[in-house]
Amino acid sequence: MRQYVHSTAIVHPLAKIADDVRVGPFSIIHENVVIPTGCEIGAYCEIGIKTALGDGSPLVFGENATIRSHSIFYESSSFGAGLITGHRVTVREDTRAGKNLQIGTLGDIQGDCVIGDFVRFHSNVHIGKMSVIENFVWIFPYVVLTNDPHPPSNVLKGVTVGSYAVIATMSVISPGVKIGSGALIAAHSSLKSDAEPNMLYMGSPAEKVCSTTKIRLQDGTRRPAYPWTAHFFRGYPEDVVNMWSNENDK
Repeated sequence: MRQYVHSTAIVHPLAKIADDVRVGPFSIIHENVVIPTGCEIGAYCEIGIKTALGDGSPLVFGENATIRSHSIFYESSSFGAGLITGHRVTVREDTRAGKNLQIGTLGDIQGDCVIGDFVRFHSNVHIGKMSVIENFVWIFPYVVLTNDPHPPSNVLKGVTVGSYAVIATMSVISPGVKIGSGALIAAHSSLKSDAEPNMLYMGSPAEKVCSTTKIRLQDGTRRPAYPWTAHFFRGYPEDVVNMWSNENDK
């Protein structure tokens, strides 16, 4: 028995896991899985579920992943270093994600998705199949990225979200919509057409309102709220913050 694997956990003998990986009570690690050093799997998780919808490749985590309790990951997906989940997360096959992805509690990624670096999903976010999400995107609670233009059907048109875009709480993004880099989709919006870069969209159906540069911080300073990289740094490494500083000084 591995030193850090709970006695009630089930780990397939062919699973490739580093010696220091921690596995909590009653979790199951299937055969087609690669878990490197520094990772922690919480209680009641199921990791590497076999599926005919994947390509047969293993589920591969990057180093220092934290998978919290009751989360489920299918095979045929890969993640960069520093993945963090909340509780009861589900991630289906053929998801390809970069480093430092965060998936909030009850998050749901439906597979065949491409996700960039430093993406943040809050709780209860649904990412439909075929979604493409670039770097440094924020998606807040109860957002839904849809993909079927006339459900139910076999037609799938994934949403594309550009780098640094923000989708606020309880918004719904229609199939095939492209959200430009730095765009802001306001809370409770229903976005049915493409969003231009660095613009605010609001309403149902959502309409273009103004440039995001016109939005001011409500901290008493009246500084521009966007680009948010000019004032929000929490949780980002020093090299990323320095990159933003150089870009914002131009």
